[in-house]
Amino acid sequence: MSTASANRTRFAGVLAATLVLTTGIAGAGTDAAAPGSRPAPSAAPAPAPARVTSAWLPHWGGEAAYQDALAHAAQLHTVSPFWYQATSETTIAPHPGAGDQRIVEGFHSRGIKVVPTVTETLDARAMADLLNDPTRRTAHVDTLVRLAESPGYDGVDLDYERMAETDDEDLRGQVRLGYNTLASELCRRLHTIGKQCVVTVLPYTRDSGHAYDYAHLGGVVDRLRIMGYNLHHAEGAPGPLSSLAWYDEFLRHATNAVPVDRIEVALPAYGWDWTVGSTDRAKHLTTLEAEALRLDKKATYRLDPESGTPHFTYVDQGHTHEVWYQDAKGVAAHLAIMRTHGVRGSGLWALGFEDPALWGVLAEGWER
Repeated sequence: MSTASANRTRFAGVLAATLVLTTGIAGAGTDAAAPGSRPAPSAAPAPAPARVTSAWLPHWGGEAAYQDALAHAAQLHTVSPFWYQATSETTIAPHPGAGDQRIVEGFHSRGIKVVPTVTETLDARAMADLLNDPTRRTAHVDTLVRLAESPGYDGVDLDYERMAETDDEDLRGQVRLGYNTLASELCRRLHTIGKQCVVTVLPYTRDSGHAYDYAHLGGVVDRLRIMGYNLHHAEGAPGPLSSLAWYDEFLRHATNAVPVDRIEVALPAYGWDWTVGSTDRAKHLTTLEAEALRLDKKATYRLDPESGTPHFTYVDQGHTHEVWYQDAKGVAAHLAIMRTHGVRGSGLWALGFEDPALWGVLAEGWER
């Protein structure tokens, strides 16, 4: 059987299960009870869903994103506020709202760990120089540890992506080597003070993720978060943000290199709106915005069996637009691939973006 045929077969079964999860309809309605029959005993309360999900809190998401997390606290073990960016070895600049103690305390009150995310503004060359200079690297570790010691923080999530944006194989190797050393030193220091060490990485496939040494990182971190999105991105051609075959590819590499209980796959709750034939950057849409746009344009909802993602087209001012995004039905298909690799850890980019039905799919998906 071809890969495409296998994916279609696997997806068909998952889609049928998803229909039950999102609509509650498994088949024809049940018959009414016969007269005089004894009512069925009350069902036992459903157990709380397992806390197997983490999520990012965008600093621009406002109160809605915070309330979204609280509403689904029973499923979240960690929230990573997207609050900081490293601009040098000793400088970490805060985004608006960084360190908001109302948010930190609110999450703690619901049993959620707070592990803020730090991104970097330095390019591959600058990061290679920093990471491979022992003095500068130690200074950077010191700076990150001080951040982790801020009130209420339970660790740090390093989301260093810009350093991976190079086609120079030698430079990429320098970044990879230096990042291994940084991660080892940082995680050791964080563990000494009882803090979590989380690293977010690009998916490792034939075409991406080669700036990250999964085996080394997986040996030192508490969790390795894999960004399961942007297979097609804003500056490229239209297409799905993720696909079943792509998940299978990067999970094969990840599970061969990293203990499976340390892996999280971050699921997308957004999409891109491309203008067909244009070289302009695609417009970002949350899943909520994408679905609202589809309804407004009266566009037909389509669920692509090859990728397991929804999409639609519409015409505006004479220009054809192609929109690909992710919703609960698509996530169900991707969870099935994750299960085949034994990966239970999931993440979400980002709170306030998602299809509300996603939470039910996540809860049901991990009970299988």
